[in-house]
Amino acid sequence: MIETKRMAAEIEGDFVIFLIGMRINKWWKVGKWLPASAAMPRMLKELKGRPELGLLHARAHFNFPNAVLIQYWRSFEQLHAYAVDPSAAHLPAWRAFNRAIGSSGDVGIWHETYLVRAGQYEAFYHNMPAFGLGLAGQLVEATGARKSARGRLKLTDGADQPS
Repeated sequence: MIETKRMAAEIEGDFVIFLIGMRINKWWKVGKWLPASAAMPRMLKELKGRPELGLLHARAHFNFPNAVLIQYWRSFEQLHAYAVDPSAAHLPAWRAFNRAIGSSGDVGIWHETYLVRAGQYEAFYHNMPAFGLGLAGQLVEATGARKSARGRLKLTDGADQPS
């Protein structure tokens, strides 16, 4: 549903933004990149079925030859615990990737982890369905102090927003 009001996102406490991606460097080597790309949906299914593991929300973006997955986690400890758990889907997939591709250059992978302290973020949406942090946390109307980016960061009362 498109929300036509000006909205902001809020989330209780600290959280983690984890970006993970893949780049297909040699598109003709389908046998190399297809298994790597098929691993992530299995992990997401596992994580969505077990919210206690800490994943709050994930969204994929594709722009050939790149794929990026934006993930919001409750904590770095939960993200790391999942990454190294031998009974979870990630570690076997990581090991399989290293065996099959290693440093061949056929498929690139990367990730970035951002630890976000409570209140040290701001998010704004207008004429949008729920998106990003608004799905990981909650959407609230961007009025009062939430009217401006500085206000959402609690630096002003929101009156600094130009009309």
